[in-house]
Amino acid sequence: MELYFLGTGAGMPAKGRNVTAIAIRLEQERGAFWLVDCGEGTQHQVLSSPLRLGKLEKVFITHLHGDHLFGLPGLLGSRSFQAGETPVTIYGPKGLRAFVQTALDVSQTHLAYPLSIVEIQPGVVFEDDQFKVSCRPLTHGVTSYGYRFEEKPALGHLDGRRLAEEGVPKGPLYGRLKAGEDIQLPDGRVLRSTDYLTAPTPGRTIAILGDTKPCAAIDSLAHCADLLVHEATYAAEDADKAHQHNHSTATDAAQAASKAGVKQLVLTHISARYEETDIAAMLAKTQAIFPATCVANDHWQIQIPRNAPLT
Repeated sequence: MELYFLGTGAGMPAKGRNVTAIAIRLEQERGAFWLVDCGEGTQHQVLSSPLRLGKLEKVFITHLHGDHLFGLPGLLGSRSFQAGETPVTIYGPKGLRAFVQTALDVSQTHLAYPLSIVEIQPGVVFEDDQFKVSCRPLTHGVTSYGYRFEEKPALGHLDGRRLAEEGVPKGPLYGRLKAGEDIQLPDGRVLRSTDYLTAPTPGRTIAILGDTKPCAAIDSLAHCADLLVHEATYAAEDADKAHQHNHSTATDAAQAASKAGVKQLVLTHISARYEETDIAAMLAKTQAIFPATCVANDHWQIQIPRNAPLT
């Protein structure tokens, strides 16, 4: 699992930063990637990345401001032109369905794959045997959500050597034990799967926020997360502007990360008003509050390693 930042700017594209889009790469976990937000030009950013639109499975839109949304119709159309056939599901606030359907209808863009649009409410928006995704509303000028992506624990490894020593024949019985099922052998012995599996590995948790000023929902979304992606539209010295426009400063992000007990903080959604020297100073001030902080750049990626097995 890793994040690939396709766009890290705020408001409008700049030479060094495109508007917001973040890919969650899940090639090993499910042979796919998910996308969080899809600002204008995202499909152009994909062309310069290792991502392939045919592997896109889900899109999570945080809010309906153009710098998080305007790239979506073109990306969906290009996926179809590139022979994408597997289903895509888009999640986001009320109004998302009308936006997407109107854009596709008016442009007569016909998709060659099933498209589902889910207009979300606070709570769990998706869950299967691998992941649970939940959302909570933030505080912005429009309805804006933060998402919490939770990977479920992975079962431990099967102790095949011990089973062989105990005379258990290889075959379907091994698979049932690996799946967590207790079994009974023909000789009457009952084998508990927990006795033959190593400790499970806990899943990873990522919190990715839409635009927001400081609010209580951030703490619950990011609680003990492995990684928090937080907007840092403004530097600390521009706090008045940030809160006037319902945004956060880098200092706000650092304080939120510290309070939530996250392992690492990534700053994104950086205003074009800041030069590289300004951003370096912003990062230094943020790290003084929360040392495990990075600033994302376009086409930057970060891996989220697995945690140690539970004991």
